[in-house]
Amino acid sequence: MRFDEIIGQEQVKQHLLDEYQKGKVPHALMLCGAEGCGAMPIAVAYAQMLLGGGAMAEKLQHPDLHFVFPIYKKTSGKDSFCDDFLREWRELLLTRPYFGMTEWMAMSGAENQQLIIYANESEAIMRKLSLKSSQGGYKVMVIWLPEKLHLTCANKILKLLEEPPAQTVFILVSEQPDKVLQTIRSRTQMITVPRLTEAEVEAALVSRHAVLPAEAKRIARSSAGNMAQALRIITNDADNEYFFELFVELMRLSYARKVKEMKQWSEKVAGMGRERIKSFLEYCQKMIRENFIYNFGRQSELNYMTEQESQFAVKFAPFINERNVIGIMNELSLAQRDVAQNTNAKIVFFDFALKMIVLIKNR
Repeated sequence: MRFDEIIGQEQVKQHLLDEYQKGKVPHALMLCGAEGCGAMPIAVAYAQMLLGGGAMAEKLQHPDLHFVFPIYKKTSGKDSFCDDFLREWRELLLTRPYFGMTEWMAMSGAENQQLIIYANESEAIMRKLSLKSSQGGYKVMVIWLPEKLHLTCANKILKLLEEPPAQTVFILVSEQPDKVLQTIRSRTQMITVPRLTEAEVEAALVSRHAVLPAEAKRIARSSAGNMAQALRIITNDADNEYFFELFVELMRLSYARKVKEMKQWSEKVAGMGRERIKSFLEYCQKMIRENFIYNFGRQSELNYMTEQESQFAVKFAPFINERNVIGIMNELSLAQRDVAQNTNAKIVFFDFALKMIVLIKNR
């Protein structure tokens, strides 16, 4: 991947190019940005540039290019390393450089597993970087989501980050830098990668993915600068439609106070898998926000809904107002927190559904 293939981020790209051309390449760099902003494509393009390009670098098979990323244990009781997932990782980077944890879990076959960078990965990192460069140039270690580093692993690589072997460069890509160990942050040059603009996402959808202009505009607005999310909307229409059906079902059951059916609904949602549940909760937050805004009567300017969602909003929007919108959003945030902390999803969603009985009636 070349810098000119990356969507937007001209200031960040120019900064890295200037440092490279001046021979001031930092030994440890952390690109900080939300999912889908392009931080990972920038990291890959920068690494390939440091390695001099060529076919091996383009295919991510250069012997001096190394990757670390969250994984799960394939076999119980047996250590797993990032290299065990390298084939899937390369395939994802090459076919869909704008991605998030959702895509990586699907590609790696993680299902409901919790992904982390295990403590023993530090041994593999130190072993790889202790070797001489096979091509006589840079050695590059790209770490995706350092916030997922096991504390033991993070502490063991501190010395390497501070004083790496000659011509060794660490490129860390973080979506939540505040959750990265402070001692690691202090050893890196941190660069903020901002969200993409709607115009940049829209243009990329039209030029790179053959999306019709009107549809690209709608998707760009709803993705909020997240190119990974924009691509999900294109490729996962079935999921979005299912989320819409679940959302509508809950609102109708809550209004009708059908507790037995709400319990069944909770069990259905809980069976979707952790990452899909997270996506559904984000979808619910979007729908509550959009229906609240719908009441202001400026749909063409402020709303980001599909035609199907907009038709539902005609009758539903009045139920989302100043008296309950904050309460509903707070309950959704609490549900997200509980799911992330491995609380029983059936209990989380049934509790949320019951609270919606009161909130939805608060007109």
